[in-house]
Amino acid sequence: MKLGLAAAFLGATLLAGAASAADKRWDGADDLPVNPLACSAGEANAAPAAKPYDGGKPANAADKAGKPITLVDVPKLIGIGYFNATSKGMQEAAKALGNVTVKTDGPTEAKIDEQIKFIDNYITSGVDGILFAANDPVAIAPVLKKALSKGIHVVGYDANSTPDAREWFVNQAEFNGIAKAMIDSMAKEAGEDKGFAIVTSTFTTPNQARWIAEMWAYAQKCHPKLKWLETVEAQEDNNLSFNQATTLINKHGDKLAGLFGMTSVATPASAEAVTRAKLCGKVAVVGLATPNAMKPYVNADCVKSVVLWNPVDLGYAATYVMRAVVDGSLKPGATSVEAGKLGKLNVVNGSEILLGSPFIFTKQNIKDFDF
Repeated sequence: MKLGLAAAFLGATLLAGAASAADKRWDGADDLPVNPLACSAGEANAAPAAKPYDGGKPANAADKAGKPITLVDVPKLIGIGYFNATSKGMQEAAKALGNVTVKTDGPTEAKIDEQIKFIDNYITSGVDGILFAANDPVAIAPVLKKALSKGIHVVGYDANSTPDAREWFVNQAEFNGIAKAMIDSMAKEAGEDKGFAIVTSTFTTPNQARWIAEMWAYAQKCHPKLKWLETVEAQEDNNLSFNQATTLINKHGDKLAGLFGMTSVATPASAEAVTRAKLCGKVAVVGLATPNAMKPYVNADCVKSVVLWNPVDLGYAATYVMRAVVDGSLKPGATSVEAGKLGKLNVVNGSEILLGSPFIFTKQNIKDFDF
């Protein structure tokens, strides 16, 4: 349903005084346009409108096509499992390519001022390319533009900057792809006509708001009998997330058949609440989280699906994209890029490259990941 039609429909329904949970946007969903994916693998998805390249361009970059290059990776912070995994993927890609050296370095806390200092230092010391995951998309832009002005190639991954501050961004998964994986998993595990609630960070956090909006749209289209009960905020706080999930369990009783965790904090906390309430197998927990935090609940059969993406593949893809940029094989207007073992990755939204569909961790594969 297009946004204009949705707004008209909502207005009429509310005036009629009979708005159901499916008819209005769930709390926490933003009001931007949504693009729900096809319900089944056999149904074609509408092709998104092509957008012109909107990335930046390095000034007078040295010709390093086919030659050895040195890269620095400056993630949001170092020393945590997630970015250890992206760094591992970069090293795997560097080894496979054979003519790339990449070093991961950055702050030990997710502070944008510290991240900027690290990037600035590597501009001064000299590298051929900078890979980054931004703590703040706007605040990081000036230092990235400085790198471009010095002829240094810039590619983002995981968390974007403003487009003109980098050449390309490797997007781990699109919002509607995450939404489809989450809703399909809940419908399968809880039941097509069951009630669920959502534990998110805040109603205005951009990523979570976009995911929830796309979940609402996809559920309307493909699982219309699912019953949304409530969305609660938990501020990325473990104790608050657990308490909110527990409150939802007590408040809704038998009406509650599933909980969505929208953050890597909310999902394990919700699983813990279900475990302590002795409702494993009765209340499904589906959410976004890293595998290590979820292994106890998955191995205990209390959680069946953990939705994320493979951060090792994300780092691997970012390195291949950088190599392609330096070699001149990835240029504005391209529709895809070759990424080694990952095959061909598609260009979307002008200057973004899509890693692919979300990755779902299950009891069968979660043991193979350590982050």
